[in-house]
Amino acid sequence: MTTTTHLLLTDKVIMVTGASSGIGAAAARLFAAEGAAVVLVARREERLRALEKEIADSGGRATAAPADVTRPDEVERAVALAVDTYGGLDGAFNNAGWATVGTELHETDDTVFQQIMDVNVRGVWNCMRHQIPVLLRSPSGGAIVNTSSVAGVLATGAVAPYVAAKHAVIGLTRAAAAEYGQRGLRVNALVVGNTLTELMDEVLEETPGLEERFLARPIQKRMAAPSEVAEAAAWLCSDRSSFVTGAAVPVDGGWTAA
Repeated sequence: MTTTTHLLLTDKVIMVTGASSGIGAAAARLFAAEGAAVVLVARREERLRALEKEIADSGGRATAAPADVTRPDEVERAVALAVDTYGGLDGAFNNAGWATVGTELHETDDTVFQQIMDVNVRGVWNCMRHQIPVLLRSPSGGAIVNTSSVAGVLATGAVAPYVAAKHAVIGLTRAAAAEYGQRGLRVNALVVGNTLTELMDEVLEETPGLEERFLARPIQKRMAAPSEVAEAAAWLCSDRSSFVTGAAVPVDGGWTAA
């Protein structure tokens, strides 16, 4: 008896932001392996071109679309490139983000607050504004996954702007799910726990003792691999999650359950 393996994202076109490293790069590789054509969005063009080639060499489809998600015109061009190259969009993983820790609220500089809000909130806003009109034309109705954090549902010390930003991502996700649900567009967020990315390495290096605190909280007592978060994003972008929308899905090793 012959069994047929059905790929999760066959023939879908999915945009991934923050694709030059970490969770975004892991998602791009996974989405392509699961049959999607992937539009790679990030500021670091050299890395995007290398990932584009890596995916192509593995038999997948990917197109680099260098862009800064805080700039609406650049996001608009990236979406237009997806349409020109592949005919449209079926999904988007809005994953680009930035964080800093260790500064109390009253000592946080205005420029730091603004940068965190710009990347994490305005970046998601810019992406959804330009993605939604195209996604609404998808035969499947389209799916958006936005990266939030355990900081989007819990408060932790000395990261007030990041907590505010990631709460806002969940708010935007739920608002969009409610607005477009009757038109077939599903919008969900990932509540991501601590993940072993380059950004995490920088944060841990800046704050002695932070790794021990991070490992103490989750039930599983470890950090996630980027690929583990990517798996959840792939499912939410797929038709197999067809009755899931407006959700904040934990991928946190039990952090928010503890």
